[in-house]
Amino acid sequence: MPMATTSGELPEIIQGGMGVGVSGWRLARAVSRSGQLGVVSGTALDALLTRRLQLGDPGGDVRRALAAFPVPELAAAVLDRFYVEGGVDAGERFRAQPMLRVERGDTAELLTVLGNFVEVWLAKEGHGGPVGINYLEKIQLALAPGLFGAILAGVDCVLVGAGVPGHLPELARRLARMEPVSVRVRLDGAEEDYVHHFDPAALLARTGIGAEPQGCRCGGGGGGAGCEGKASAKAERRVQAVRIQSFDPAVRPSAAPEPPAAAPTEFAGPLRRPQVLAIVSLPLLASYLARDEATTPDGFVIETHGAGGHSAPPRGALRLDAEGEPVYGPRDHPDLAKMAKIGIPFWLAGGAAHPERLAAAKALGAVGVQVGSAFALCEESGLQPALRRTLRARARAGELRVRNDPMASPTEFPFKVAEVEGTLSETGVRATRRRVCDLGYLRVPYRTASGTIGYRCSAEPEAAYRRKGGAAADAEGRLCLCNGLLATVGLGQRTPRGHDEPPVVTLGQDLDFLADLSPDGEPYRAAEVVEWLTGKRAVEGACAGAAR
Repeated sequence: MPMATTSGELPEIIQGGMGVGVSGWRLARAVSRSGQLGVVSGTALDALLTRRLQLGDPGGDVRRALAAFPVPELAAAVLDRFYVEGGVDAGERFRAQPMLRVERGDTAELLTVLGNFVEVWLAKEGHGGPVGINYLEKIQLALAPGLFGAILAGVDCVLVGAGVPGHLPELARRLARMEPVSVRVRLDGAEEDYVHHFDPAALLARTGIGAEPQGCRCGGGGGGAGCEGKASAKAERRVQAVRIQSFDPAVRPSAAPEPPAAAPTEFAGPLRRPQVLAIVSLPLLASYLARDEATTPDGFVIETHGAGGHSAPPRGALRLDAEGEPVYGPRDHPDLAKMAKIGIPFWLAGGAAHPERLAAAKALGAVGVQVGSAFALCEESGLQPALRRTLRARARAGELRVRNDPMASPTEFPFKVAEVEGTLSETGVRATRRRVCDLGYLRVPYRTASGTIGYRCSAEPEAAYRRKGGAAADAEGRLCLCNGLLATVGLGQRTPRGHDEPPVVTLGQDLDFLADLSPDGEPYRAAEVVEWLTGKRAVEGACAGAAR
C-alpha cells in the first residue's frame, strides 16, 4: 500500500488536513519523518502559491519546488507573473488571481495544479515517509486539477470529506493515467448537474498562463516526462535559477540559502495512483460507498462532530442548544461494530488526541486515529506564531471556547470557530469587515434566468447575493472563510489603510491534550505529539529515505 510507512505498516496516526495552510508542507513533512502519515491541506493552494511568491519566497522553497515541475515553461510563467524580488511593500495588496469556473477557467486550473504540486513536493522532500492531501468535496471545481498536481508530485494518499466522495477512486485512477476526466458540478437550485471536463495532458501542453494548448507529445501516460514543449530563454532562466537538492534536516528551509543554478529534474515513468480515504461521519455512508467496486475507497476516516473545521450536521431536524450550537444525539454516534464488519481499514477522528483513545480505537477494530488540533498548535503548523501562543495560553488557562457555529460557513456545514480577540469570532470584527468575495473557493455555480452560469456565495455582499437569487436569510451570520483562513496563516489580503483581512481560527472542541503536551503553555513539536500518542520514540528522520 503506497500510504504504508517505511516499516510496511499502515500508520497509527493520520495528521489532520486542517484549514488553509495550517496543515502546510513543513508540518506534514515533520509528521511523515516521524513515521506516521503527514497530510497537507489541499484548499486554496493556488492562493498560497501566488502570495508566497509575492512575499518574495523567503528561503526559495516555492521556487525550488517549481523547478521540479515537469513542464518548466509553465512554472516559469507563474514566476513571471507573481514573483516579487524581496516581497511586496507592507500594505500593498496581493495581486488578484483568476477564480475557478465551470467554463473558461483554464488559468485558475493551471495555478491549482502548480499549487498542489508545490505543497506535496515540499512535504515529500528529503525522506521516504508517506504524505497525504486533504480536500473538501464541496469545492468541486478544484478537485480534479488539485489532485492531478498532487499526483504529479507523488502524493501517497488523498483524503476527502464534506460531501460524498464516491467518484474519487475512479478520478484518481484516470488522472494517474493522464486521461481526461469529467466532474459533475452541482448547480445551486437546479435539478441537473453541469458536466465539467478536465484534460491533464492538454494542460501540460499549454505554452504559458493565458495561452492555448499546442498539443502534447507525452503519449498520455508518461507522467509528464515526455511533454517536450520548450520554454523561452527567459522562462528557462527563471525556473533553473533554483537547484533541486536533498533537504538537509539540520537546516530549516526558511533559513536555507538560495543554491546555485542547475538543470531541472523531470519525472520518469508512469504516475502512481494514490490511496483514497473517504472522511465520513457514520458507517451508513461507508457501507453505501463500499457496495460498488468503483466507489469503494481504500479506507475510511470516521470523523465525529467534535473535530475541528467542518463537521456533518446532526441527523434529522436541526435543533440548537441554549448556546446556539447544533444538538447531536445517539443517531449521530458511529456504530464501530458495523464499521469493522465492512472489512476496510478505518481511523477515528474527533477528540482522539490521547494515548488511551488511540488504544481504545485499535481495540474496537480501527487502525488508529486522525489528530488535528494537537498538530495545529505545534511549532511546525502554519498558524501565525502569535496566534499559536495565544491559543495555547488561553486553552491551558481554561479560557478558550470553540463554538460549533451552524451559520459561519457558506457551505452550510457546521464549522468550529475558536473565540479569540481580534478575529472573526467577535461580532465587532465581523461588523467592521467589508464583505467581499474575491477568492471564490466556496461560491457555488447556478443557472441564471438567461440560461448562463453565474456564481454566488452567501458570504459575499448581501445586496449582490440577493441580486443573484440568494435568500437574505441564508447570508445572515456567514463568514468569509476563504479570506479569514488565509489571514490565519499570515497570507490575508492587505490594504494601504491597514484594514487587513481579519483571521478566523478553527480547532476541535477537545483541547485536553495540552495538559500533557504543553503543561506550562510552552511550545512543542510534531514529533513530540507522535511520541506521546504512540509511546514510541519519534526520532526525526527515522523514516528518511533517498532524496527526491
